[in-house]
Amino acid sequence: MASLNVGGLGEYLREQRRTAQLSLRQLADAAGVSNPYLSQIERGLRKPSAEILQQIAKALRISAETLYVQAGILDERDRGEVETRGVILADPTLDERQKQVLLQIYESFRKENGYGADDGPAGEGGTSSAGTADAS
Repeated sequence: MASLNVGGLGEYLREQRRTAQLSLRQLADAAGVSNPYLSQIERGLRKPSAEILQQIAKALRISAETLYVQAGILDERDRGEVETRGVILADPTLDERQKQVLLQIYESFRKENGYGADDGPAGEGGTSSAGTADAS
């Protein structure tokens, strides 16, 4: 597990918040954290727990895994898949049903090409485990 990349996480959160057109206060309220605490996270002064990252991800309507990668909690080698899932989940032009269908199609193509839900190519020591995307 990598060490927490707090500065990079804060910049990423700020970018996602601005993309979602949310003020710091609006995101803090939606995520159930205090405005000063969220500000400190964005400035790289605080290391949020996985639970707090999950709350923030839900408020931003992105996958928690995307934030875990940014924070260095999730292994870097999983980043490509996590980013793909994050982009799908963050797309405001798709409704929740469309996002879930698209994720299912994406996962079926990965399996067809010899990749598990969270693994590298088949035969590289990984076993397929069906990952669930945080779509809420």
